[in-house]
Amino acid sequence: MSRMRLNKFLSDAGYCSRREADRLTEAGQVTVNGQRASVGMQIEEGDEVLVRGKRIVPEDQKVYLAFHKPRGIVCTAEKREKNNIIDYISYPIRIYPVGRLDKDSEGLILLTNDGEIVNGIMRARNGHEKEYEVEVDHPITGDFLKKMAEGVPILDTVTRPCRIRKTSRCGFSIVLTQGLNRQIRRMCEALGYRVCTLRRVRIMNITLGDLKVGTYRNLNQEELAELKWAIRGKEQ
Repeated sequence: MSRMRLNKFLSDAGYCSRREADRLTEAGQVTVNGQRASVGMQIEEGDEVLVRGKRIVPEDQKVYLAFHKPRGIVCTAEKREKNNIIDYISYPIRIYPVGRLDKDSEGLILLTNDGEIVNGIMRARNGHEKEYEVEVDHPITGDFLKKMAEGVPILDTVTRPCRIRKTSRCGFSIVLTQGLNRQIRRMCEALGYRVCTLRRVRIMNITLGDLKVGTYRNLNQEELAELKWAIRGKEQ
């Protein structure tokens, strides 16, 4: 979106007519980037427009979010699941989670309305890196680290070799290029350990950073460009 008048933006987004947009703006009901808007002002891509506290996003605008999923939230758009991620975020337009992160885990998950990105990441899901921080129920041994790194028999297969390092007495960081169901928990269980906490901190080039639990942010242009480049590389 290039620069455009605020009233045109609200009209194009299907929220109201331009005249009504001006009326709402005059009444102090519209903010842009947290500041009270003025009639006739110009906005540009990336600006956050709220009307009566509700964020306005055009339906055709592509959205790419990094979300810090709390424990207990289910990565599904299925409304029958009362703890579904879509209702939790309550974003103003329809978006979908990219892949899954199990209910008992927390951490990074991506959401978007860009079907090409979703398909690209899902096609490459057994190639791109995902990094996790894990705490288990008793001290980690060298033998445990060696077996986890080399591959563990679960789900009628052997997990792909991975990178792992000990971070504390009962904690480790692990980087997977595979997406088996509850993979880390099953790997640990097969070696006599129980996962106490599991947090995903990275998907490909996107990192969780200091994003607070239950909050989201927009991917920046550099992150998005690198993500798209990585997906194209996997598809070639």
